[in-house]
Amino acid sequence: MKNKFQYIYKQLIASIEEGRFQTGETLPSENELARTYDASRETIRKALKMLSEHGYIQKVQGKGSIVLDLSRIDFPFSGVTSFKELGKKLGTRAQTDVVHFSRTLAGETIANHLQLEAGEPVWTVHRVRQIDGERIILDKDTFCEAAVPGLTREISENSIYEYVEEVLGLSISFAKKEIVIEEPIAEDERYLDLDGATNIVVVRSYAYLEDATLFQYTESRHRPDKFRFVDFARRVKP
Repeated sequence: MKNKFQYIYKQLIASIEEGRFQTGETLPSENELARTYDASRETIRKALKMLSEHGYIQKVQGKGSIVLDLSRIDFPFSGVTSFKELGKKLGTRAQTDVVHFSRTLAGETIANHLQLEAGEPVWTVHRVRQIDGERIILDKDTFCEAAVPGLTREISENSIYEYVEEVLGLSISFAKKEIVIEEPIAEDERYLDLDGATNIVVVRSYAYLEDATLFQYTESRHRPDKFRFVDFARRVKP
């Protein structure tokens, strides 16, 4: 069979999604899978690699392939990561819909967020992020036009960070973030599948270029049951 690893990959996905392999369980070994599917270990490794890249399993040295919790997505809180980069791990499970795109003049609130003068031009981009067909994130971004010229709806549908780095040739360096819990607002009810959620996890972030230019303010609104915000901390003695 041509591309047998893709067939095995899809069969294993079906087994995971149907509950034959539960969260935290280990998949059969490469040898067992090779016997089950009458395939070489190299073919099995390719299928497992795709499962890992798309967020279904985590390969752990000495333990094997552990099934991940598909209902919750690990979202790196301390990193500066685009949704497209996160989506590469999820494959076709992830989708972005631009629900608002405009060039406007900064009002007082946005001007304060982006350290601009009121009336300076900005891009306003609202994007709904779907995972497994559910609308679970509303990203409300504002970009300083002077720092990010030429932005379009089409770029926003793909990856703004990719445009900034690969087309404009700029380096995104760091972000400052805060996380709070709020009650859903009208926009959440309009754009998200709340599924009865009475709270929204809101991450507000300020992103900077390598020269310390503040170029983006984001309010990212998450349905709380779908995410784990993860970080790595190292103790430093005072």
